[in-house]
Amino acid sequence: MGLFNFSSDVAIDLGTANTLIYIRGRGIVLNEPSIVAVDRNSRKVIALGYEARQMHERTHEDIETIRPLKDGVIADFEVAEEMIRTLIDKVQKGWIGRIRNMVVCVPSGITEVEKRAVRDSAEHAG
Repeated sequence: MGLFNFSSDVAIDLGTANTLIYIRGRGIVLNEPSIVAVDRNSRKVIALGYEARQMHERTHEDIETIRPLKDGVIADFEVAEEMIRTLIDKVQKGWIGRIRNMVVCVPSGITEVEKRAVRDSAEHAG
């Protein structure tokens, strides 16, 4: 990696339990639970990762926690997309680089439709 090379290759492992983000040259930079807290009325994301896990089943009735991935595939497209976008933003804070290439890991047995959902989610997210 050159001194003035501010773009990076990124790998995302969207796991049912945890999501990991790896940046070439920096290693695993994020390992957070794959859970999102949303407002039931507006569907706005309130928290994700560790913060959302702490809210799970302990929050106001207007807030629900969602696991957007089930068995390694996207169960809730919009929430998964927002989760990916927010986690990428979280990683990029304090890092002036941009993402050049992104690889998203998926289970080997998923269908083409499920692969497309993951690809679309990642593309829309960043």
